[in-house]
Amino acid sequence: MKDSLTGRNMHSKTATIINPTGLHARPAAEFCQKAGEFRANIRIKKLGDDPKEGEAKSLLSIMATAIGQGDVVEIFAEGQDEMLAVETLVALIGSGFGEV
Repeated sequence: MKDSLTGRNMHSKTATIINPTGLHARPAAEFCQKAGEFRANIRIKKLGDDPKEGEAKSLLSIMATAIGQGDVVEIFAEGQDEMLAVETLVALIGSGFGEV
């Protein structure tokens, strides 16, 4: 994926939300905390009929995307540790946040 402003390639990957509560409350907080461990700028985008995008390091931003179970999301990052950030967050989503 290319950043529309800089033209630079960004690392991105899609994942399906499998946990029953989606990215609400505790899972969203855990996602934000993990995203905050990286220096890269990280965003999450809910794909589908009602796409919404948010800042991965902001709990309110993630909650506003209303990502639920079964939704497909794209995680994309730009910065020095972008690949590790995306791979780590996709793995977190794949783990079901301990709810599955």
